Amino acid sequence: MQQENFSRLKEFRQLKKEIRGSQDYLIVGIDVAKDKHNAFFGTAMGKVLYRRLIFDNDSEGFGRLMLQTKATAVQHSLKKVVYGLEPTANYHKPLGEYLIKNGCTVVLVGTDAVKKNRTLLDGRWDKHDTKDSANVADLISQGKCLYYESPSVELRDVRNLLSFQRKLKKMEHALRMRIRNHLVAQYFPELDKCCNWGAHEGLAIVKSCLNPKLISDLQYDEFLRKIQTRGRSLAQQKRLSQIWRNAYTSIGSEVVPSVDFEARMIVNLLGQVRMSITDTQEQIHIVCRELPEYECLLSIPGFGPDISAKVLGAIGDPWRFNTSAQVLKLVGMDLSASRSGKNSDSVTPSISKKGKSGLRYAIYQAALIASSKNKYFIEYFTNKLIGREKEKGIKTKMRVKLAAKMLVIAWTLMRKKEQFDPKYLNRD
Repeated sequence: MQQENFSRLKEFRQLKKEIRGSQDYLIVGIDVAKDKHNAFFGTAMGKVLYRRLIFDNDSEGFGRLMLQTKATAVQHSLKKVVYGLEPTANYHKPLGEYLIKNGCTVVLVGTDAVKKNRTLLDGRWDKHDTKDSANVADLISQGKCLYYESPSVELRDVRNLLSFQRKLKKMEHALRMRIRNHLVAQYFPELDKCCNWGAHEGLAIVKSCLNPKLISDLQYDEFLRKIQTRGRSLAQQKRLSQIWRNAYTSIGSEVVPSVDFEARMIVNLLGQVRMSITDTQEQIHIVCRELPEYECLLSIPGFGPDISAKVLGAIGDPWRFNTSAQVLKLVGMDLSASRSGKNSDSVTPSISKKGKSGLRYAIYQAALIASSKNKYFIEYFTNKLIGREKEKGIKTKMRVKLAAKMLVIAWTLMRKKEQFDPKYLNRD
């Protein structure tokens, strides 16, 4: 599989170099949809060969696309064929995998590029399926396309699990906000001020006695038994005592039976989601251990199982990147600036913040931990600050630079399949 991907990557790079103005390529631009796809057939010289082919999203439709492609290529004596897709949710993946398995050259075009290039076709922002498929073909003829990665089964597992984990964490956050901003804020607002939501007590109170009138009717010992807290620390006892006293003067709205039902259901659902997150994290670790690059990433200070899995899933095959600059663009850590006019030479560039924002945040956290805990990183970080200690925000800027360096180190270790060595910190 690795050799196959290397061959496809080599073919893609050759395509980027020679397609502009070439007379050998048949370009098939496909506007992907859920049920039916639209295909446009043209050449790199801008000649239209077949304006619109509509085919179903099934094996028969895919076969029809292949047949029409072969017929068009033979009729116009075109030796090479390239298929272009715009990634649309997950609808493009079955078609992309089908074409790759049949030995076809498949590329992607960026959604942002499609949007900006649409107006250039005829000077209008008008949008429809026929124009979109022609738009995709036009971008490919200019060489403005992306490599269509076909990852291994293990890497696909990692990415699927990471995607599922993100969905679960969004669900967890939504449930927590529902509890605090809807239930607590409306029926017992004093609870939010003195409750530790990281502990068991807050959810236990919401589930068992959200109604402050119910708490005020209980003795303090009865209140503690009702929420079933164990091993109470002095700080927790102080918080619970304050909550019990606040119940007597609460300004919360009247609690109707449906509110108690909703509170129980949400707390139970939140517990299930958190258990699912824990199980998913364990499964991610199990799958990642099958990949040799995972142990290399874990050797980097500040890289735990979570960050290592995210880096592994994002980079995938490290050989698909030629330079470290391409890796930094993946997470938006490449430098950009608006340089124009008299001040163009004095503008200070900043990171573009394009790409995978979640991974960018994770890498920064890794840099923060490493520059605080590991002696080699502490020394490196301190040397970078010498002479610039009084600059505003310099620590954050240096940590961003350190995060970028750590990402490049991670990519290098994945390529070489080596463990981390402090010598990498002193390399440019």
